[in-house]
Amino acid sequence: MNHHSPVRHLKYLRQSLSQNNESIGFFISAGCPLSVELPTDKWPLIPDVKNLTIFINQQLDDNAKYKLLLTELEKAEKNPENIEDILSFLRSLIVVSKGGEVRGLNENDLLELEKNICSEIVKKLNVELPHEETPYHRLCNWIRSIDRKSPVELFTTNYDLLLEQALETLEVPYFDGFVGSRRSFFDLRAVEDNLIPVHWSRLWKIHGSINWYQEKIADTKKVYRSSEIKQDASHLIYPSHLKYEESRKMPYLALIDQLNRFIRKKSSLLILCGYSFNDGHLNDTIVNALKSNPTAMVLGLMFDTFEIKSDNDESIERYPEAYKLAKNQHNLNVWTYDKAIIGTSVGTWNKTAAEAEDDDIDLLTFIESNKQNVEPNNTEQLVKLGNFSVFTNFLKKIIGSSSE
Repeated sequence: MNHHSPVRHLKYLRQSLSQNNESIGFFISAGCPLSVELPTDKWPLIPDVKNLTIFINQQLDDNAKYKLLLTELEKAEKNPENIEDILSFLRSLIVVSKGGEVRGLNENDLLELEKNICSEIVKKLNVELPHEETPYHRLCNWIRSIDRKSPVELFTTNYDLLLEQALETLEVPYFDGFVGSRRSFFDLRAVEDNLIPVHWSRLWKIHGSINWYQEKIADTKKVYRSSEIKQDASHLIYPSHLKYEESRKMPYLALIDQLNRFIRKKSSLLILCGYSFNDGHLNDTIVNALKSNPTAMVLGLMFDTFEIKSDNDESIERYPEAYKLAKNQHNLNVWTYDKAIIGTSVGTWNKTAAEAEDDDIDLLTFIESNKQNVEPNNTEQLVKLGNFSVFTNFLKKIIGSSSE
């Protein structure tokens, strides 16, 4: 088994994040809200995709048409425990339901189901950060810590408003593609031509948001963002490409293009947090951009260990899709707590004798030693930046060392 030096790679990461003129971005995904500490009876603030789906399935358990939809979903070999699969399947049925029935459901049934599902999602996701010491606040504090020649870009697949809350609490100016105050509209030109002040961070919500809506005005579908959450409006969350292929002006295609453009920038660094590589469309976007730009780097910080024990005590890979991609793409690195794939090479974290004497206390606090057994030389090194809370503490230390 190869070894990777945690000291060397953490130093490199700290140095990269300390630059004020490089293109730095963060990809915040479904695992990040789980890192917000709360009392046990109130945790998590927002559930992961699987538990969100379980909640919605329970809420709509007495809805016969929803049960029929799930039955048809399983027949189509889709996952009934993934709300994004459910919504995508539902919206594909809406497209072909005009003027008739499809799989036992007519257009009105399907539109009502879409509205019910989105309404339940909004109820669960319309929450606020409990205090100002959360990982989200630490990330935003790091963003505002130095003047930058290149703005920080935040990409997220989450529909919640936690990033917006943290940015606004700390008064970090940002642009999310929408302009205006009463019914903010999407400004495609400002996004594609980057016509925004440099000191504004960018927030790109790739899968929509609980405060995005769609209305039909004079036979044209218009997207707008509201400052308030509306209960009975048409929420724009998790798009199906079938529903939105009609217009390049819809936010989704423009925001996926923005992710592609960002990775293609010279020496760009994109850090993935809470992302499990289960979205094939996003994976293709990331990998294809990396292939075209060897100077870019994408770092996936993964929660927990490289492998997980199965029910019959066999070791199986926790994130097989991430590992497969990283083993074939030199500038896609993946760090788990105990192992990493760096430059396509899989290895355990292991300090050399010289590095063990390193006096960089700030750095060493992020390397844990875990004795495997009584033999003194058999010590496992753990780097837990895949926990969003630990990673944002790493950012907090960078602010401290920079100010010193």
